[in-house]
Amino acid sequence: MDQNISADQLVFEDRAYILDSFESAGGRGVNASRVIHSFGGKTLAIAFSGGESGTLFEGLMRSYGFPSDFVPMKNAIRRNLSITDKQGLSVKLNERGPELFQKEVAAIQHAIIRRLPKAKWLMLCGSVPPGVANDFYSSLILAAKAQGVSTLLDTDSDPLTLSIEAGPTVVTPNQSEAERLLGRALLTRSHFVEAAQRIRDMGAENVVLSLGARGAMGCTQDRVFEAIPPRVDAVCPIGAGDAMAAAFTWAMSKGKAFYDALRWGVAAGTASAMLPGISFANLEQTKAIYKRVEVKPVI
Repeated sequence: MDQNISADQLVFEDRAYILDSFESAGGRGVNASRVIHSFGGKTLAIAFSGGESGTLFEGLMRSYGFPSDFVPMKNAIRRNLSITDKQGLSVKLNERGPELFQKEVAAIQHAIIRRLPKAKWLMLCGSVPPGVANDFYSSLILAAKAQGVSTLLDTDSDPLTLSIEAGPTVVTPNQSEAERLLGRALLTRSHFVEAAQRIRDMGAENVVLSLGARGAMGCTQDRVFEAIPPRVDAVCPIGAGDAMAAAFTWAMSKGKAFYDALRWGVAAGTASAMLPGISFANLEQTKAIYKRVEVKPVI
């Protein structure tokens, strides 16, 4: 569950006033489903649910209009706090979440695998909760491959390092996640190009390196593309990366070329960052930015 607060300012040692506050069902995968659904795509969100926060989570999920599969857990799902101000500054505070029992982990794995025969893409999104092995996503990537299902991996730290080796169709780290993965700072355009290539060499078929306001680098087997967004006034960048991954997957599922899917992804992330709070651009809002995104080959 996400608690979203809009304030007049975010500054140290001074008071701020809350302008708006609302709750939403959160998580990278849920956000991705919301974007794909708003684009007219078919999506199913699979998530844990438990406790009072889980009851509220399920109610909000049903209101979003796309199907969901809730896997029960003994403990309550976590609550996160996001604060943004009118200048575009943001703070996001996440609970670590409760530890999962092995039977709960097995239940969500089963829920995912049984849905694969009718899927085109499997998006594996978010951190791995306590009690889940860091290579959990690897087994799902291999299961999807066996069913001919493409996979997108959007995670961080050890789960990212270990799961890349399973060969996901595409991996979508942001700059900070890529820096942790590679153990080095990424500061220049040449750094970004090299990072995308190195991450692909770790096992992913393709890489989309998200660079925030600077767009993204996309790396395939033989090409590197740079997607450059237009200059816009960003209001809240939280969730923009989720929108990018979702729009990229939506475009790929419609048979668009990799470079064009990259363009759609950057357009959705940019358009979403222009909206207040944790909000996601719809297809029409994304189309307006898509026309202004430049994609060019680097290598």
